[in-house]
Order: sequence, then structure tokens, then C-alpha cells
Amino acid sequence: MKVLTPGKDTLYLDEIKSILPHRYPFLMIDRMVNIVPGEGAVGIKNITANEEVFQGHFPEEPVFPGVLIVEAMAQSAATYAAYTEEVDTDNKIILFMGVDKAKFRRPVVPGDQLELHVKINQKRPPVWRFSGVGIVAGKKVAEAEFSAMLADPPSK
Repeated sequence: MKVLTPGKDTLYLDEIKSILPHRYPFLMIDRMVNIVPGEGAVGIKNITANEEVFQGHFPEEPVFPGVLIVEAMAQSAATYAAYTEEVDTDNKIILFMGVDKAKFRRPVVPGDQLELHVKINQKRPPVWRFSGVGIVAGKKVAEAEFSAMLADPPSK
């Protein structure tokens, strides 16, 4: 991870990309805001009509898939944890380990701004447990608990 200024409450796309290995079309967050060490943060995902997923999910009635909402939560949580805990993510991959208590309450559609409220529930590096809530226009659209670990990439 390139050295980021500690204590910032907002991270922009280039800073997120310096933490996460994900890239288009699978980088799911555009910005991190309200970063408070020890409390949590909010990832921002702008849902746009030109996203590839809407070619098949569903062309006539586009709905952002719930599994991608959970992925966006996980990316937000990983960014938050790596930034606030100063975890070096260089030459590492972040692996999902499990998802629990996932609930989807309302559809997320093009034009929505998805807020991904995340916090750390437990940390025993390299394994972390998080919780997240997705909110659009002040209304809860999804929630989940999930775990992930920081690992070396598999050998080729």
C-alpha cells in the first residue's frame, strides 16, 4: 500500500486503488467517507445504467444484484480496515471467508447512490469479521455480516 495520509475522513478512487487489488469492472466502490478509526466508515457506490451487469440483470428492469452489494460492503470494509489499521496490502489478496445474516430489503437500481456503512466486529489478523448495512436515500436496502482474510496470492 502506498503511504496514505493518516487521519483522513475521506478516501478517493486513486487512494482506494492503492489499497485494494480490485479493478474495473469489479472495483465496487467509488469513495470512502466518514472514516472514524475504531467506529466505522461509509463506502459510496454510484449505481449507473451503463454498468455491464445490467445487460443481463435484468435488461428490461435493471436491479443491482444482492451478491454485488455484499461484495461492495466487503470492499468498503477491507479499505476501512487496511487504512485505519495501517495494514500493508501490497502483493496480497483479500479473500472472502463467509457471509452470514444477509438480507435484502429493497431493490437497488440505476441512479441510486448506495451507502455502505461498515464496521469491524472482530480482528485477529489475518482474519477479520465485519458487518455492513446498505442504504439508499435513507432507507436500508441490505445488511450482512462477513469475514475475510489477507493472504498471499496463489503461486502460478
